[in-house]
Amino acid sequence: MKKVFIIAEAGVNHNGSLRTALRMIDVAKKAGADAVKFQTFIPELVMSANAPKAPYQKRTTGAATSQIDMVRTLRLSFPAHHALRAHCRKRKITFLSTPFDLVSLAFLASLRLAVIKIPSGEITNLPLLKAAGRLRKRIILSTGMATIAEINAACAVLVGAGTPRRLITALQCTTAYPAPPEEANLRAMVTIRDRCRVAVGYSDHTLGTEAAVAAVALGATVIEKHFTLDKRMNGPDHAASAEPEELAALIRAVRTTEKMLGSYRKGPTRTEIENMTVARKSIVAARPIKKGERFDLTAITVKRPGNGISPMRWDRVIGKKAPRAFRKDELISL
Repeated sequence: MKKVFIIAEAGVNHNGSLRTALRMIDVAKKAGADAVKFQTFIPELVMSANAPKAPYQKRTTGAATSQIDMVRTLRLSFPAHHALRAHCRKRKITFLSTPFDLVSLAFLASLRLAVIKIPSGEITNLPLLKAAGRLRKRIILSTGMATIAEINAACAVLVGAGTPRRLITALQCTTAYPAPPEEANLRAMVTIRDRCRVAVGYSDHTLGTEAAVAAVALGATVIEKHFTLDKRMNGPDHAASAEPEELAALIRAVRTTEKMLGSYRKGPTRTEIENMTVARKSIVAARPIKKGERFDLTAITVKRPGNGISPMRWDRVIGKKAPRAFRKDELISL
């Protein structure tokens, strides 16, 4: 099985602080993530002045300010991205960021990122999809709020713009912070994979580690998880994000699950082979047997250990003559 690509989603949980964002890179690396991801946007290009806050944003940041005023305090400048990318290189972790507008996408393209991540809210943004598709890079597409028809349409745009379908990974996602467990709908990954003919993964907005582990068992090739330095920090996403130890626990659980899944081959493992002799049985003498006596139901039985004639050959042994004398419990040989 190919290693699951784990993205630690910093998002805007740095609260606009480059210093905090740099610390988050260190946390993601220590936790064992393959990549750390931020968000790149110009507020005035993403939302109008009249755009309302989501209900969860009102709960976590209050209703007094507008959405655009809120995100202005959460933005990292383009120059800050260079510092983040350099720190990721130093720490040997992949730097990713999600563009929410065309200018931000062009900027990220200039950084020569290996992967472009398209968020759930942009899955119906045709101009952004076309521009991303023209880059012909690996694309990870979140599918929160989307129907199968919309996912198919987005993939078709990406492919039509020049990105091979084999480079697209669609993430099952529930756009809620936190997402209720009963709305995770992990089996939708299988539907997306089969209907849209792309690799699949899971962007986890639930609390805990169970959903990510289950997603890997169902075939997820990418796992994304929001994290924060402290759930008590001010900001829209902190309360629904994993703290450092939670993130590390999730990654450990995913890696253990990978090992457990194994391959599609069924056969005894190396450890099982060591136990086969002890656990399996052989045909043995049920009582003392004389040389030349025929093996009948009173003469032989099945007992451990399993290093003699297999009980599957019972019908071939019954009625044969004993080639020599056997003591009780001695392994039968022909």
